[in-house]
Amino acid sequence: MPKATKAPKPTTTSAAKPAVPSEAAKAFAEIEPLLAELKPDELIPIKTDVSRAVAIAVGAVPHLAKLRSNAAKIPGFDIANMDRLGTYALGAWYAHLMSMPEVAESELTRLMDEARPLRETMLLAAELLAHLDYFDRRAVADVRAGQGNLDAANDLVALSALFSARWDEVENKTPVEWAQVERASQLGPEILIALGARNQPGARVVDPTSSSERRVRAYSLFVNAYDECRRVVTFLRWNHGDADEIAPSLFANRGPRRSTSASELPAPAGLSTSPDAGSSTGSTP
Repeated sequence: MPKATKAPKPTTTSAAKPAVPSEAAKAFAEIEPLLAELKPDELIPIKTDVSRAVAIAVGAVPHLAKLRSNAAKIPGFDIANMDRLGTYALGAWYAHLMSMPEVAESELTRLMDEARPLRETMLLAAELLAHLDYFDRRAVADVRAGQGNLDAANDLVALSALFSARWDEVENKTPVEWAQVERASQLGPEILIALGARNQPGARVVDPTSSSERRVRAYSLFVNAYDECRRVVTFLRWNHGDADEIAPSLFANRGPRRSTSASELPAPAGLSTSPDAGSSTGSTP
């Protein structure tokens, strides 16, 4: 009798490196006029790591784009949420950087001395998990290709998001510890600040008080749009059961707290997620 082979685990949408600060600054400049228009009930508290959330959303954008034509037909769904999600995410990323405490350029050497071995440890573990089909191999290869301090900072954020998005599955299969996942997401932005990430033309905020408020507003704009996209993906991919692979939760699956599954999110207005919903949608991204 032939030996049964274990089916490979399906890989989720892979987190991607956030854009370089200059691109994120341009995104923030685009969304800044929208921030003042947000109503109080549209503002949400920041309950997740902004760096990891942005990396997860940026990785989901190309997969969401493959569902755009069907998503645009759904009543009550503002397709701008899908079309501008990448801009919203990068704008929130830059607002997050602007709100961080100052890190002197003289600290860069110390930060990089910590970053290099942490990046290599997490990257080696990620490569093994990619070999086992837990992580997307191309996404991990993109991290390996990174060079220089700027890439190292964004690599740490991407690695943190990769582990965070599937932590419940890989926790017992890797030597990487949760404290390292968290530190990577903190260290990456610290390096960017030391490199002068906030000193980009066109989107500079001087008042630290306004920086904090704008961070909340930019985060709210981003997360509300992402949640709307997840609801639509749930409806469109109901029969396929892969909504969480296309648009993963922005919240780490760690400890007793269980993150909200896309299949548990309410359907778009006027529609219900029945077993027959979305049966005529496009192919899996």
